[in-house]
Amino acid sequence: MTTTLVSVVVPAYNAEPYLARALDSLVGFGPSVEILVVDDGSTDGTAALAQTYAQRHPGEVQVISKPNGGHGSAINTGLAHATGLYLKVVDADDWVDRAAFGELLAKLAGFVADEHEVDLVVTNFVYEKVGKRTKTTVRYEGALPVGRTFTWDRTRRFGNRQYLMMHALLYRTQVLRDAGLRLPEHTFYVDSLYATVPLHRVRTLHYLDVDLYRYFIGRPDQSVHEAVMLRRLDQQLRVNQLMLDHVLTTTVTNRRLRRYLLHYVGIICGVSSVLLVREGTRGALAERDRLWSELRAADPWLYRRMRWSAFGQITNLPGPVGRRATVMAYRVAQRAIGFS
Repeated sequence: MTTTLVSVVVPAYNAEPYLARALDSLVGFGPSVEILVVDDGSTDGTAALAQTYAQRHPGEVQVISKPNGGHGSAINTGLAHATGLYLKVVDADDWVDRAAFGELLAKLAGFVADEHEVDLVVTNFVYEKVGKRTKTTVRYEGALPVGRTFTWDRTRRFGNRQYLMMHALLYRTQVLRDAGLRLPEHTFYVDSLYATVPLHRVRTLHYLDVDLYRYFIGRPDQSVHEAVMLRRLDQQLRVNQLMLDHVLTTTVTNRRLRRYLLHYVGIICGVSSVLLVREGTRGALAERDRLWSELRAADPWLYRRMRWSAFGQITNLPGPVGRRATVMAYRVAQRAIGFS
């Protein structure tokens, strides 16, 4: 019996214009890969398109239709149905590099053959921004040992770009289940929780230095487009608070994992602060101050660690001039990295 190495969960909501690109990058690797397209209550032809792939690739592509519950709900559903040893989430408007995916599958097959248990495999991802010729690739060399299995004790300091976004992660499926991962429904930006909550269950990691995931950004209706994020600030702040709650209440004994979690949550707090400054209303600025004052009340040490980091300082510059400087720094980062 062939082992299903990877369950690929493809959350899809009204994704008809681009779903084929994602699925074309994933099909044809045989029974070691199961592709679970979770149609999250789409009102266009997403489900019908996904069904054509299921018919052409029986036993490889499955379509799961459900009422709309949001990105997190679709991932929850995919996880519940997954039978693979490992799980990868590929959003319907993104895709993977097929050669890199083949390398990943070969690596996983080697783990199985050697009875070598790895909890988390990290790969690179590439920002595919509309209209931007030069692509930015996020790699993890320097922070993670390349090409070998290691523990958190072997990690080094992560750079400002090197937080482990969902696109870089392939979890052992049981790790997600043991962590009790349950993402909130009808909430955007839950990928930050997916990339944070299970990490305390990760004991062994492997960094495969291949450019696997192609992260497509730049559509004006996309959740990570700045204008859309400003309209959904309440959801960004909800996820931010859930991440803080997790860090404050979860016992993490490994010093380097703890350092990484603070690094990532500090970045998310900085992003929330920048967006509130960018919104610029009196209420938004009060919300930024509340975010930091509540953190100070909950954990003064954690507050000092995040607030007085370089990122924390630049997102909390006082006065109109300081706020303009914060937005200017954000614009520079947008141009340098290529995010929305």
